[in-house]
Amino acid sequence: MAVYDFDRFSRNDAIGEVRVPMSSVDLGRPVLAWRELQAAPREEQDKLGDICFSLRYVPTAGKLTVIVLEAKNLKKMDVGGLSDPYVKVHLLQGGKKVRKKKTTIKKNTLNPYYNEAFSFEVPCDQVQNVQVELTVLDYDKLGKNEAIGRVAVGAAAGGAGLRHWADMLANPRRPIAQWHSLRPLDRVRPLPAP
Repeated sequence: MAVYDFDRFSRNDAIGEVRVPMSSVDLGRPVLAWRELQAAPREEQDKLGDICFSLRYVPTAGKLTVIVLEAKNLKKMDVGGLSDPYVKVHLLQGGKKVRKKKTTIKKNTLNPYYNEAFSFEVPCDQVQNVQVELTVLDYDKLGKNEAIGRVAVGAAAGGAGLRHWADMLANPRRPIAQWHSLRPLDRVRPLPAP
């Protein structure tokens, strides 16, 4: 059981948790027990947020469309507890960034809504050799924009990124939307060079 601090306008913060081995509980009668809260797990505290986007591939036109729909529960990056997020969409081929597009900046939010479409020309014979990388960044008027997290989809992406790509290829001409958890920049597998 986990205890959270509710926050109406951003991610709820984990306060702590209690783990009770079910083998030690007699489910035949009510149980009343007090336990000390333990520290929240690191992965809960380190969550970067989630992004929802759709992929659509039209083989006859050789056109790949990425629609960045929305993000939620983004990590707080600004002093006021919010962020000014935008999304960079890179098309990679052989591990090299060949095209770049980006969304508009959404001010003061951890749950931005975009619904912005980006199209790339990808010939049918190259669709297995490309990867799409989405990076969510916090815009800063002064100084460097900071990356919040990243997700990659493609034939060599692995995990949810590979499943999303495979679903897109299995359903040509149809947009396939999925949520993805953002990962730290150093934990996204780059596509190996051919």
